[in-house]
Amino acid sequence: MTRTQLLAQVHQYFDTGGLATDLNRRLGWRTESDLGPDAPAATQTALRGYLSEEILPWLSRLGFEVQIHDNPVAGAGPLLLAHRVEDPALPTVLSYGHGDVVNGQDARWREGLSPWTLTIEGDRWYGRGSADNKGQHSIVLAALEHTLQARQQRLGYNVTVLLEMGEEAGSPGLAAFCEQQRRALSADLFLASDGPRAQASRPTLFLGSRGAVNFSLRVNSRERAYHSGNWGGVLSNPAIRLSHALASLVGPQGRVLVPGLLPPPPPERLRQALREVPVGGGIDDPELSPGWGEPGLSPAEQLVGWNTLEVLALGAGSATRPVNAIPPNAVAHCQLRFVVGTDWTQLQDHVRAHLDAQGFEEVQVEVSMACGATRLDLDNPWVDWALNSMQASAGHPAVLMPNLAGSLPNDLFADGLGLPTLWVPHSYPACAQHAPNEHLLGSVAREGLAVMAGLFWDLGEPGSAPWVSGRVHPSTTAA
Repeated sequence: MTRTQLLAQVHQYFDTGGLATDLNRRLGWRTESDLGPDAPAATQTALRGYLSEEILPWLSRLGFEVQIHDNPVAGAGPLLLAHRVEDPALPTVLSYGHGDVVNGQDARWREGLSPWTLTIEGDRWYGRGSADNKGQHSIVLAALEHTLQARQQRLGYNVTVLLEMGEEAGSPGLAAFCEQQRRALSADLFLASDGPRAQASRPTLFLGSRGAVNFSLRVNSRERAYHSGNWGGVLSNPAIRLSHALASLVGPQGRVLVPGLLPPPPPERLRQALREVPVGGGIDDPELSPGWGEPGLSPAEQLVGWNTLEVLALGAGSATRPVNAIPPNAVAHCQLRFVVGTDWTQLQDHVRAHLDAQGFEEVQVEVSMACGATRLDLDNPWVDWALNSMQASAGHPAVLMPNLAGSLPNDLFADGLGLPTLWVPHSYPACAQHAPNEHLLGSVAREGLAVMAGLFWDLGEPGSAPWVSGRVHPSTTAA
């Protein structure tokens, strides 16, 4: 079978309802991982069942040896690790996905839609996980299966698949698991699908992601509220103090004002790549805010090549039922999204020193979650190889995003395992991935099947892929 015939085969799989059938079955698993300690027992059953009853049989049929592991973190979702080894001396591709989803928010979906059933309306395929990430790893697995068939079960390389069930809860235990399974995860290339395309109409390749640090600022002034008439003017208001503290961190147009939280200037090679990256303008995309953020940067540079400090939530008193009282405390939950080169591990120290210098010694700083930023070198030979393969499959050029604007646990693969990382997303920015009415676009899925099948095919073509020559791996089945 030829490459052209393979692409026709995956298109037929889509056109005859194969992907819709597989995805509908997978959406039916209520794999919500972000429900917290009050999650019903059925949730844990679903998280494990998705791996053992849905993914394991599929991969076993493709010749994988599959194991399901308990999470190193008690109570967190299990992980699946699968190996298909043609020869330990061949290069290995590591792929990743997650079968968990955010909470369904069932009551908030539009009439006629359910988060747990695939509903197709025109180009939109509705369902929780259709875009993030069940639809995406379903595209990857289907493309891999058809490539195996086209190559008569001989790819010319090995494949390892890692699937977690806790990404939407911050990937608890994933770092520890990757460290424990370092030898089993040994590979030459990381290739996976998550996140959105730059635009629905353009296949996209990104090489890493911005990092994220979530932190909270708190002002605890006293144990209880006091009447604003009897005590207003002589008691400090924690909401006012916190508001001014926030204003010292980020300006009225969103510019970060703490030097220690800024990245180095974008290198020229990065700025050149970002000139081709569109931002906004698609269906359901919000209107951009002119003049927002760091002056002198384009929207793509702001989104992909710079840092942003966001206030995610504010709390003081009761916004829904205010009373005439000075609140006793106030809190702001904040997030720094950052790019490579940022001194993010010292965020707490930078914020603490800045607040003290501004006279806000009473504001407490608490860091709750952090993951690093990554970006494969834009001159790495895998970049042009992947872009050429994607164009050959899609029939038009792909967009190169140096890194995703959002965050993924890519630091575990790029830094922890030392792998070149290629991400090929099959969603789009307005997919409502964490909101009601989440959806995949059928047109993107159809093209994505061809793009992934083309990549898997080209990886096995002699002399095509820029494998590091002479590298021999230990058996990938060893832990």
